[in-house]
Amino acid sequence: MTTAHGKVSAAALALLLTASASALGAGSAAAAGSTVQLPVLSTRLDADAACTAGSSVRATDLPWEQVSLQLTRTWPFASGAGVTVGVVDTGVSDSAPTLKGRVTAVGDAGTDCVGHGTFVAGLIGAAVADGVRFAGVAQQARILAVRGSDARGAVTAERVADGIRAAVDGGAKVVTVSAALAGNTPTLRSAVALAAKKDVLVIAAAVPDTPATATSATDSPPARDYYPAADDGVLSVLDVDVDGKRPTGAYTTDSAAIAAPGDGVVGIGPAKNGHYIGSGASLAAGFVAGAAALVRSVHPDLTAAQTATLLRSSAYPADVPRLDPYAAVTSVLTSASAPAAAAPASPVHLPADKAAGPLRRALWPASAGLAVIIAVVWLGLVLPRGRRLGWRPSRPDSAVVPEGSEAPGSTPDTATAVTAGVGGSGPTEG
Repeated sequence: MTTAHGKVSAAALALLLTASASALGAGSAAAAGSTVQLPVLSTRLDADAACTAGSSVRATDLPWEQVSLQLTRTWPFASGAGVTVGVVDTGVSDSAPTLKGRVTAVGDAGTDCVGHGTFVAGLIGAAVADGVRFAGVAQQARILAVRGSDARGAVTAERVADGIRAAVDGGAKVVTVSAALAGNTPTLRSAVALAAKKDVLVIAAAVPDTPATATSATDSPPARDYYPAADDGVLSVLDVDVDGKRPTGAYTTDSAAIAAPGDGVVGIGPAKNGHYIGSGASLAAGFVAGAAALVRSVHPDLTAAQTATLLRSSAYPADVPRLDPYAAVTSVLTSASAPAAAAPASPVHLPADKAAGPLRRALWPASAGLAVIIAVVWLGLVLPRGRRLGWRPSRPDSAVVPEGSEAPGSTPDTATAVTAGVGGSGPTEG
């Protein structure tokens, strides 16, 4: 049970992390009170900049995003075991301590000079370290590291497309793409179509990460689509802060499918045991990819499209539904498990019930017995009452006649009795 003190501490930490994320240009951010400063995650490096060395500062408190996603409630039901998640980014360091032994790299993607891909991979599947409460969403999922940029983080549509194809060919069942490109290309569309054909769920940042120089909402450019997130079959993800709101100056779009934590979130670096802090839709996509791994591990019969539908239908209601891994994993599969594109309606045929015939035969004697009981009750109750009220059985030669006249072969008394009817209240109105 969470104590009031624990709730206050978690809320205080969340607010500190969110406030620090709005000051990315300062080069560091508070992670726990005023004594812990985490370095800020880079998304790309200048040509002459040194590679990210890793952080030696650890965030030991529970990050707000894990509280928001209810991960401690979710983990007893799913772990991501048996699912490989492709990370199309700057690479993933295969020596990152909390990912060690679970990273497979395509080409040279097992090294990560920038650190962004390793950060995203940590959000997906970092294991718990001693003295640290931060952990990835799907701690037993495997990571397939794929380059979707050059070694310094510069992206193109062709590099991203090649990365998606490599992830699909490498056996990933979920692929997260950090890049959000202003233009689409046939090559990129072809890579997304290949993933759909191979039943691979592609998850992508709906917008580019928020510029570090943004200081107000007026810095936000007009809403528009970005790719591959806006392609058919891709689950596009927006980032929100601890209050469920978009960051100041963030890029916007009208086509996002789901939202997840992405403003001031804690993650790992390419080396050492320390942590970084970062913001952006690319990080939110990492959380959704981890949740998709949980769903596909506990419901392996679901297709990629059905997994995306379940993540959306179980999400917390909002303008853009907010990710809820616990609800997705524990949902009873009904309409959410139906294919996204349903086939033409066809007659429903229930499976044959071999016990139906004997059951029907057994019910016949019971039905007959019930009929006898009803007849006995009717004879015992209705007939005596009818006699008390003056009812007499009709004769074939009797007829109803007006009052005061006689039918042939009858007496006046008999004619009157028939005319009175069962109610015995008087003659029938002519």
